[in-house]
Amino acid sequence: MAEIEARELTAWFGSHKVLDRVSLTMRAGGITALIGPSGCGKSTFLRILNRMHELVPSAQLAGEVLLDGQDIYDPSRRLIDARRSIGMVFQKPNPFPAMSIRENVLAGLRLTGTKASRSTRDDLVESCLTKGGLWNEVKDRLDAPGGGLSGGQQQRLCIARSLAIKPRVLLMDEPCSALDPTSTRVIEETMLELAREVTIVIVTHNMQQAARVSTQCAFFLAAQGTPGVIVEHGDTAAMFQSPQDQRTLDYVNGRFG
Repeated sequence: MAEIEARELTAWFGSHKVLDRVSLTMRAGGITALIGPSGCGKSTFLRILNRMHELVPSAQLAGEVLLDGQDIYDPSRRLIDARRSIGMVFQKPNPFPAMSIRENVLAGLRLTGTKASRSTRDDLVESCLTKGGLWNEVKDRLDAPGGGLSGGQQQRLCIARSLAIKPRVLLMDEPCSALDPTSTRVIEETMLELAREVTIVIVTHNMQQAARVSTQCAFFLAAQGTPGVIVEHGDTAAMFQSPQDQRTLDYVNGRFG
């Protein structure tokens, strides 16, 4: 696990500024929830943390992202190193449908050019699916297509796939928004288990989820026509029970957004 720190991040899409000088330290071994209304830059911020923002042709960026004190945007650092250290799970489950469950878990090894023996791969499949909370459900059908699983199982397969390259940070962009309450609960339990060995940053619109799983929260807001900023951040209990800013209090109590 690793501490990840954003310093003075400003982001644009073309001439449109979407974030303005956002700074946040996401502590090692914790779960940081990014909360706030739609369109205030949370997902953009999350994508900046593992260099996905730059995949958009018009995207620009100023500021630093430090992983244990090293800037992942330093010209001497390779993109693949950032992606290996900082994994990502998306809103919609996206297993490779034509690949088997086993092949899905191991896909990251191929993409990063990591070689491993058959027994090492077998051990990795079992350990990642176990950490993803899926092993007992699929251990007898590892060669079945990943696309044949239920939505909740597919999302846990994506978590297992992201763990296979042993990231130190795991980013999750609304990982439960497409799932039913039972699957959501399983994913939340999985996250709490994973936080023992990987730093997690999650974007969520579900305030109950943020309260249940996170150790700290950052509240993003973009006033009409202005870029997103962090209004307030701190320990989750304090943010929900005694926030310093009235706008935070209104948001966590469902009065806007």
